[in-house]
Amino acid sequence: MGQRRTDVRRRNPFGSRLLGAADQSARALRIRVQVLLTALLVTTNVVGAVLVFVISYFVVPAPRPTAATVLSLAIAVPVYVAAAVVVGAAVGTTTTLRALRWATTGAAPDDADRRTALRVPLRLTLMQAGMWLVATALFTLLAVVLQPSRALSTGLTVGIAGLVSCGVAHLLTEFTLRPLAARALAGEAVSRRPRGAGVGGRMVLFWWLGTGAPVVGLLVAAIVALTDDDTSLVRLAVTALVLAGVILVFGFLLTVLNARSVVAPILSVRDALLDVEHGDLDREVPVYDGTELGLLQSGFNQMVSGLREREHLRDLFGRHVGRDVAQLAADGEVELGGETRVVSVVFVDLVGSTTYAEAHSATEVVQVLNRFFAVVVDEVDRHGGLVNKFMGDAVLAIFGAPVELDDHAGAALAAARTMAERLAAEVPEIGAGIGVATGEVVAGNVGHQERFEYTVIGDAVNSAARITDLAKDVDGRLLAAWHTVESAQRSGDGDAAAWVRHDSVTLRGRGAPTELAVPYQRS
Repeated sequence: MGQRRTDVRRRNPFGSRLLGAADQSARALRIRVQVLLTALLVTTNVVGAVLVFVISYFVVPAPRPTAATVLSLAIAVPVYVAAAVVVGAAVGTTTTLRALRWATTGAAPDDADRRTALRVPLRLTLMQAGMWLVATALFTLLAVVLQPSRALSTGLTVGIAGLVSCGVAHLLTEFTLRPLAARALAGEAVSRRPRGAGVGGRMVLFWWLGTGAPVVGLLVAAIVALTDDDTSLVRLAVTALVLAGVILVFGFLLTVLNARSVVAPILSVRDALLDVEHGDLDREVPVYDGTELGLLQSGFNQMVSGLREREHLRDLFGRHVGRDVAQLAADGEVELGGETRVVSVVFVDLVGSTTYAEAHSATEVVQVLNRFFAVVVDEVDRHGGLVNKFMGDAVLAIFGAPVELDDHAGAALAAARTMAERLAAEVPEIGAGIGVATGEVVAGNVGHQERFEYTVIGDAVNSAARITDLAKDVDGRLLAAWHTVESAQRSGDGDAAAWVRHDSVTLRGRGAPTELAVPYQRS
């Protein structure tokens, strides 16, 4: 169930399917924003007008309206509300889309465009507040002329309704413009200071708009009731009940909208973190909030970018020095120095590479070398070894360092035997001698603290190189020191049975003969 919710939010990156996908076209985005913005602004003003009616007739204690007042308001209220709705929706939507034309045409925003995009909800809210302020002044003045006793109740009614409507409009506008805000903030560096009032300031502000303002109206109603001897207990009770309902409904609505505006960015980051935990380093979160929540979203994207860069560097480093050495370096365990290890060494060297290079083009030579190295690296990796060095047309591979292998000798023999078979089949243009030896070496990092490499030094390396030279003259071009076969036999490795004794040779620089082995050839 949790994974299903995560998938739904990933398909709806802005917190709602109404807002579409992150990669929607500029035309689709323009139509979507225009329709949603118009519908939400119209709905907000209509709800505000209904709120005016409810508070005016049921909340604020005031004399019954006269016939002239009823007639005047019956004409003035619908006309003004209709005009305000049309002007607000048309002008607000038009000016917003004009200010955000860069986004609806697919252009890249500059700093001025970003600032304009993030200020659009505030600008539309101020426009709404201006219309409600005009309405408050207009209807209060009309009440003063027609029925002065209702002037106070009219002013309070329209003013409170305007505050609540502006709060709802601001949150719905921010919701509608999330895709545009995401495009404005895409690729922008994280700022230490949030734009606007921040999450805490918004919480307080919308509490005042949704709960504080109606409560003030309730206080005023109570004061009026105390100073007016004509107010009955029933009238006061009805006033309290209706205003309490207004507080519960509209206060709850504003709280829900504000909570969703805070929770949606947090959920997007949480779900993205789960994806990163499962290895998806290409995950990004659309940044559509200008407060601390936007900094959280942008900070996540920068974190994932850093992880991708680190993984890329580790991959490149691993290609050069081997995955195991790279992992040790990433874990901070690499330092200058060495240790004595018993390892098995596989040395591979091409036969007649100089002659081949003279007779073929550079492109052909490189293609052959790449196929040769691909086979060698593939088999060494598959058997748990480390390709330590590429030396021109030769390769030095180590089994047993830096990561210990329980049967490094058997792994080296199996890798060498499979390698020889594949090279003969996949790189027939040129031959390669392969030598295998086991012995004690010094393994570690040599060089300077600013630049060093992991290497192995010792008799096993020298023996493998010299056995390789001898292997070039035997069938199959593969030889191993019999000591390596014995080591594999002691470990119980099945590959040891695939080798037989071949000859005894005194290697250059050695005083005693070295027994050699070749793969068993079935007749």
